Amino acid sequence: MFPTSLTMSIATDPGLKRSGLDLEAIFREYSPMIYRTAYAVTGSRDDADDVLQTIFLRLIRRDYPPDLRVNPKAYFHRAAVNMSLDVVRVRARHASCDNLEELETRGTFRKNQPFELSDILAQLNPEAAHILVLRYIHDYSDAEIAKMLGTSRVAIALRLFRLRARLKKILRTTSGEKS
Repeated sequence: MFPTSLTMSIATDPGLKRSGLDLEAIFREYSPMIYRTAYAVTGSRDDADDVLQTIFLRLIRRDYPPDLRVNPKAYFHRAAVNMSLDVVRVRARHASCDNLEELETRGTFRKNQPFELSDILAQLNPEAAHILVLRYIHDYSDAEIAKMLGTSRVAIALRLFRLRARLKKILRTTSGEKS
C-alpha cells in the first residue's frame, strides 16, 4: 500500500543520521495516518500516495521543522490536510470542461450529484478542514484535538459547532434547498 522506494531512500540517506531523527521509524509510525488523512480529503489513492511521498521527500530535502520535534502527530496531520487540500484545489482548477454549462458550474456543487468530502473540505480554510478531519475521520475527541492544536477544549467544541452549521448550509445548497 505504501511506496517501498520511499522507505528505501529514507533508510539509506546518510544525511538523516546527522539530523538526530530516525526518519525511517517516523515514517513507519506516521505514514498510515498520513495516508488515511490524505485519502479522506482527496478521495483518491493515487493522490494520497503522492501526498505521503511529498511530505517525507520534503523532510529529507530540508531542515526539520521545530513542530516535528515537539508534536509529530499534530505536524503530520496538519501537513497531510494542507497538502491534500492543495491537491484538491489544483485538481478543481485543472478539471477539463466539455461544455459551457459544466464550465459555469465548476468550483461549485452541481444539483442532483452526490457531494464529495474533498469538495466540501476545499471550501474551508486549512485549519477548519484539519479540525474536521481530526474529529470525523480520525475520531479524536475535542480534548485530544485541543491538546494537539494547543488550544482549549471549549474553543474546539465551539469551532466544531460552527463548522457543522456551515456544513449543513453547504449540504442544503448542494441539494438545492433554500437556506
